[in-house]
Amino acid sequence: MLRTAILLLALSLLSSNSPEANPMATTILPASIAKNSATTTISGGLSFEQKQIAFTEHVEDIYDDADLKGKGLSLPVFQKAFIGFMNLKQRQKVSSSKSILTVVDFTKSSREKRMWVIDLNEKKLLFNTLVAHGRNTGNVIAEKFSNQPNSYMSSLGFYVTDNTYFGKHGLSLKLDGLDKGFNTNARARAIVIHGADYATKDFIKQYGRLGRSLGCPALPTEISKEVIETIKNETVLYVHSNDAAYKSDYLDLNLAVESFAADLSGFAQNI
Repeated sequence: MLRTAILLLALSLLSSNSPEANPMATTILPASIAKNSATTTISGGLSFEQKQIAFTEHVEDIYDDADLKGKGLSLPVFQKAFIGFMNLKQRQKVSSSKSILTVVDFTKSSREKRMWVIDLNEKKLLFNTLVAHGRNTGNVIAEKFSNQPNSYMSSLGFYVTDNTYFGKHGLSLKLDGLDKGFNTNARARAIVIHGADYATKDFIKQYGRLGRSLGCPALPTEISKEVIETIKNETVLYVHSNDAAYKSDYLDLNLAVESFAADLSGFAQNI
């Protein structure tokens, strides 16, 4: 966060000192200069392009520091998830005290670890695990998605986690789907995160793929409790696919960038 705040401050100073300066040719200021200028309102005089530079650098910082590439999460998918996180935060739909983002990439085979739990503030990957898709969504690869009851398919989009309960699969986590037409029936369909013995490496060794749920993102039993306890209570879950029909109000880049710049302005003034 400090590196990005300094960049945004540098852009602000360049913007005020040279209105026609090329924002792509900026140099990050030393921390000492940034601290001496901490009272500057760094987002006020910036163009959207300059704010977007800082936003993009911050996303890439998290991606690199958490070694998400090394763990198989693509940068474009992470960028989409982060944009949604910022928009949900701006709309006060998630906890203000947590910075946990969970990403599921259903373009990957069920034989691969395709769920990542990331602490955005610490820029740290907390979990990378297997996750099952719905019975009618596909065999090894998730191909079809639905928001309809009794479809036994997975649903795409942004969710906010709720509280936990003990059901037939043990500790389970309720989910609220936020993308109208894509996952808003999650509650009615009882789509929850839970552990399952068919979502394990042993199952893959025996059958060549994970088992499938009735639409829930089911996790290996040995890790499900720890993951659930980490992401419960108003954190963001993004379930991704290349489905061309999918769209979301929470993928508004402009709003995410402006929200990020406003947050960073407040952070810099408190350095």
